[in-house]
Amino acid sequence: MEWKREWKPLTWIIAIFAACYYLPVGVVRFDNAVLEALHLVKWYAQEHVLLCLVPAFFIAGAIAVFVSQASVLKYLGANANKVVAYGVASISGSVLAVCSCTILPLFSGIYKMGAGLGPATAFLYSGPAINILAIILTARILGPELGIARAVGAVVFSIVIGLLMHFFFRKEEMAKAAVQAAMPQPEVSRPLWQNVIYFAAMVGILVFANWGKPATSSGTWSMIYNNKWLITGLFSAALGIILMTWYNLPKWQVIVAGLPAIILAFLFAGHPTIAFVAGVLGLSLLISPREDETGDWFQESWGFAKQILPLLLFGVLIAGILLGRPGGEGIIPSAWVSQAVGGNSIMANFAASFAGAFMYFATLTEVPILQGLIGNGMGKGPALALLLAGPALSLPNMLVIRSVMGTKKTLVFVSLVITMATISGLIFGAIF
Repeated sequence: MEWKREWKPLTWIIAIFAACYYLPVGVVRFDNAVLEALHLVKWYAQEHVLLCLVPAFFIAGAIAVFVSQASVLKYLGANANKVVAYGVASISGSVLAVCSCTILPLFSGIYKMGAGLGPATAFLYSGPAINILAIILTARILGPELGIARAVGAVVFSIVIGLLMHFFFRKEEMAKAAVQAAMPQPEVSRPLWQNVIYFAAMVGILVFANWGKPATSSGTWSMIYNNKWLITGLFSAALGIILMTWYNLPKWQVIVAGLPAIILAFLFAGHPTIAFVAGVLGLSLLISPREDETGDWFQESWGFAKQILPLLLFGVLIAGILLGRPGGEGIIPSAWVSQAVGGNSIMANFAASFAGAFMYFATLTEVPILQGLIGNGMGKGPALALLLAGPALSLPNMLVIRSVMGTKKTLVFVSLVITMATISGLIFGAIF
């Protein structure tokens, strides 16, 4: 019996040794893929962790602490009105210009608070998919028919996927509904309008700190981009006032915590991320030692960061090795992808959906990537399929979803996205 127990670790040792022994170091494609992966991780850390994920972690932590469970159950719970629940979840992405990774802490927060599986997965899909800026950019660069199809498809997708997830796991959802129905109504310590303004301030910081550069240098979008850090600063100041006024933080502590960020914003006006980091550190140092609800806010936010961030970075590294960066080469040649998505066959649409589901797209980057693919012969059907599957899913995203709701539900969710994107691409390609 002793020897049999040792077979498993021995097998692992042999497998790891063999992988190291035959590691294809020196092969140009492998070396380039590793370099591409490291570049992708560096870019992800610079462009997304600080400005996207950190605000999202704080928002998710705030959901867990300051949003009453009764509110979540009323609008998104298993017993909630289905029209309200799926309506709220499906249009939520219109105010969140986020990618498939940034939505994860927010999804995890509402799911942990008791949101039904259907509305929660509808929110998970709609967050990165229904992005007004991305849809407008799609219509302007790739054509109005693709822009309209993407907008309509994303809204319909989120509702249908949510309903199907609820149907496939209806026994668990019925059991959850019975438990939630028996739960007592908790006391509400703060008016709803105060919580709404508090979350609006944090969402404003998330949205405007990540506002992308528009294609033209004039117009409303360009004006917002040129003033995005001023707007972000105003939302940050509003958050500070809210914490002093409604959350009883000492005024002098809030001022001391925010002062370094203000000073650095003037000293390093050309590098606003420095002031942003100082603001995050100031807020963390302000609330982390406290033993009230703001201290709980930090603890919940930190808990989400510990759970999600390592999986995301590992997933980005693997995705970089396999597929490289946009415009770069991983182990899988990009030419294979281009050749596989020509025409409007089932395989072309499936290939586009499958590749899009595993690739990582930062917000708005999918449009220029698709522009290049279409120029290389990609059909309009596969283009829509990639637009519907790509922004909502990625390999890093899948790893985190699995840690939140388990392997089985994750596989069903990913399969639904890929299948529906494939079918939508076929229909669109046949019409256009």
